[in-house]
Amino acid sequence: MLKTNAWKTWSDQEKKKAFEFAEEYRCFISVNKTERKFLEASIKMAKKYGFKEISQFNKLSYGNKIFKINRDKQVILGIIGKKSLDEGARFIVAHIDTPRLDLKPSPLYEDEGIAFFKTCYYGGIKKYQWLTIPLALYGTVALKTGEKKVIEIGDNPGDPVFTVTDLLPHLSKDQVKKTIEEGFPGENLNILAATIPLRDEKEPVKNNLLSILKEKYGISEDDMISSELEMVPAGEARDLGIDKSLILGYGQDDRVCSYTSLRAIVDSEKPQKSIFCLLVDQEEIGSYGSTSAQSTFLQFFLEDLAENPG
Repeated sequence: MLKTNAWKTWSDQEKKKAFEFAEEYRCFISVNKTERKFLEASIKMAKKYGFKEISQFNKLSYGNKIFKINRDKQVILGIIGKKSLDEGARFIVAHIDTPRLDLKPSPLYEDEGIAFFKTCYYGGIKKYQWLTIPLALYGTVALKTGEKKVIEIGDNPGDPVFTVTDLLPHLSKDQVKKTIEEGFPGENLNILAATIPLRDEKEPVKNNLLSILKEKYGISEDDMISSELEMVPAGEARDLGIDKSLILGYGQDDRVCSYTSLRAIVDSEKPQKSIFCLLVDQEEIGSYGSTSAQSTFLQFFLEDLAENPG
């Protein structure tokens, strides 16, 4: 089947709308690079369009806009339709997690006067693509007091960035003879974090880094055991091509689907059949876990819906 390029058929007004929508999408994915950030921004957007937590409704009725969150990583949004649920409903599902580098529970170590973070990769990545690019650190740290610290380093003006080091071309003679899997093993994807030492200390660079983390963020090495920290490419998504017809940016699988799904439901009003948008986590690792598509979250949501007097 032959397909017609939309740019050949759209009017100037339609093209203008496409660029406006794409710019909103580009800005959204530039800021919301993790599943937690994406969900937080999604709820903020949904509330502007009149969505409320389902528990706020004593009785649901036609046109009500609802949502329910699961562990800050999964959400379902819905609009109650005119027809009964007995006649069915419409669902759209997308995932909000993307391949990345996760810091291990005790990630910090020092080697040859350099402090590194140990990582494990999440999802399917091409390891060589993560070398020598600027990386940003996002995540949360749960303190012994119960307080949750939010960490965001690398995307704000003046922030430092991180990177995974690689060999110089003239030193990689043996490396280039290996397969991609052999030449770029996952255990080597460690993050360069600091190089300045303290005086007269064992592991002086590591301890200097820990002192900075304590001073700026109030976290200690022990606190990192209860952390969830992710490394993602730093920098915003950019227009690609001299005609700005494409977008180059991190995480577009599956953010290009989850963002458009989110926009589809928030832009909708009073459907005939109830409509729902389910945004899930952990698709990149097989959809297993308490916030994935295979979790019982959707089942419990539908039970809440069925038990509502409306």
